[in-house]
This record gives sequence, structure tokens and C-alpha cells, in this order.
Amino acid sequence: MFLFGLNEAEVSAEYTKRVIVTILVAATTSGTTFVFTWWWARRQAKRQWKAKEFLDRLTISLNIFADGTLKIRTVMERSIDEIFLNRLAIQKVWAAARATTPANPILPIPKADRWFLLNFVLNAVAGHFVEGHIRLDAGLPVASVRYALFLTCEHLGEERIRKVRAMLVRCDVLEDFPHPDTMPRLESPWHDDRIRTLRVASALYKAEPDNFLTVEVCV
Repeated sequence: MFLFGLNEAEVSAEYTKRVIVTILVAATTSGTTFVFTWWWARRQAKRQWKAKEFLDRLTISLNIFADGTLKIRTVMERSIDEIFLNRLAIQKVWAAARATTPANPILPIPKADRWFLLNFVLNAVAGHFVEGHIRLDAGLPVASVRYALFLTCEHLGEERIRKVRAMLVRCDVLEDFPHPDTMPRLESPWHDDRIRTLRVASALYKAEPDNFLTVEVCV
């Protein structure tokens, strides 16, 4: 067989050579991509560790006042892209987190975006407590508590981890904060920062309540 002046053996050799070149190019490209991805991930990890800034994580915490003591309990911690299922939403959260200050750790989310961003977190929280609502629907005895949900990024000092946090606080606590100018007992000395955050949240809850969503938890 002749094709463009080449006999069958030459065509076969040319085809084999092209296949080998294609495989080598694909392998080289994949290897380069793997090495670059590994290098970039390692670089980002080192930068995050040095800065103690982990904005790719979201911690959802419950803030409880019991027996005169502030108790902070983690409900869940997830990768931020597991909560905010949209790249633009994540970018908006990061931009707001970087705009927080030590005096105002509440995420300054534009008014038009507040409900949408908070609703991502609300869905994650609601799914975590769904068993209680099923018990309620079945007519079984449950205790129902209303919590205010909001987003923060606290500045806690160089030795502390900085990340986006979704906080749950009973609505009645924010409406009438029990420690406007005093400190409760603290389980850890650095929890005084949380009290200052909750004071800011209490004032904002009264002035701009659309920075919060209400979550009913049944247990």
C-alpha cells in the first residue's frame, strides 16, 4: 500500500512513532501538572501554617452561657467548599473575612448577599439536627431552641488560628446580652475574645438583623 509516497512499512513506522510521541507528551504533561500541583499545595500549606490563617475551613460553633460560664462547643468543621457550593460564594466569603478587623470580627457581607451566604450554612446546620425535627413531626417530646446564626473571622493574635467561623447563639441571649461590660467565667483565658465578638454581634443583631438567620433546633 502506498500513501503519500510511503509504503506500508513506512506508514506503520510513522504511525508507531506518532503514538509514542503522543504518549510521551501526555506523560510529560501529566507529570509536570502533578509536580506543579504538589508544589503549589505545599507552598499554600506552608503559607497558611506560617500565617495561622486557614480560610479554606469553616467551623460551626455553639456558644452557651451556663452556670455563669461561657462554653464554646464545636458542632462541625468542614472544608469551605463543602458548605458554600459555589465558587463565587466562596470568593465573597473570603473577601468579607479579609475585611474584618479586631474591633469588628463579623463578616461585612453586602446586604444583597447576606441571606444567600448564610443559607448555605443554615442548610448544613439543619441537616446536622434533622433527627430532632423528625421526632417533632412524629409527635414525640422534644426541646426546641431558637439560635441566631452569623459569620465571623476573629483576629485572635499571632499564636492563634484564624478561620471563618459560623456561630450559633440563642436569640434571647443576643437580644439581651448578659455580659455587656463584665466577663463571665471562661473555660480558657483566650475565650475573652469570644465575649467581645458576642458583644459586637448583640449590637448588630438589634441594628441590622439581616446579618443573621434563625435556626430552630429540636433535640
